[in-house]
Amino acid sequence: MGQSFPKVKIIAVGKIKKGWLKDGIGLYIQRLPEIEFLEIKDTDPDTEATKVLGVLKTYDKLIVLSEDGKHYDSVAFSQWLGQEASGALVFFIGGPTGVSYHLKHKAYQVLSLSAMTFPHEVARLLLLEQLYRGKTILQGGSYHK
Repeated sequence: MGQSFPKVKIIAVGKIKKGWLKDGIGLYIQRLPEIEFLEIKDTDPDTEATKVLGVLKTYDKLIVLSEDGKHYDSVAFSQWLGQEASGALVFFIGGPTGVSYHLKHKAYQVLSLSAMTFPHEVARLLLLEQLYRGKTILQGGSYHK
């Protein structure tokens, strides 16, 4: 018997244009049907922050993705997800111009997928893959290192 997986919403800026990314993201969305996904219009970081803060519910824990955020390996990330299972996590992936300081300051946590910088479209695929991997680990399944 595995651990619980938290309620997750992903808010991302802009639309995915590349077919290969759409395919990969679609695969993980099928594997993670419990995840809610919201795309917001690509504008500027402050306008995007206002939009994100406007859709958050009182009990939501905002997790902002940024290269300067906290790093986890996959096992530690899954353990963190398990500890947060009673809450609602809202991951925000900013657009090509980054994330506003104001939003990072309001976040429950700032998370880094890597010290490297990735296009925001690729970050969606990477986040979904790590969420799937984390869920698999929590449920006691095997995963490739």
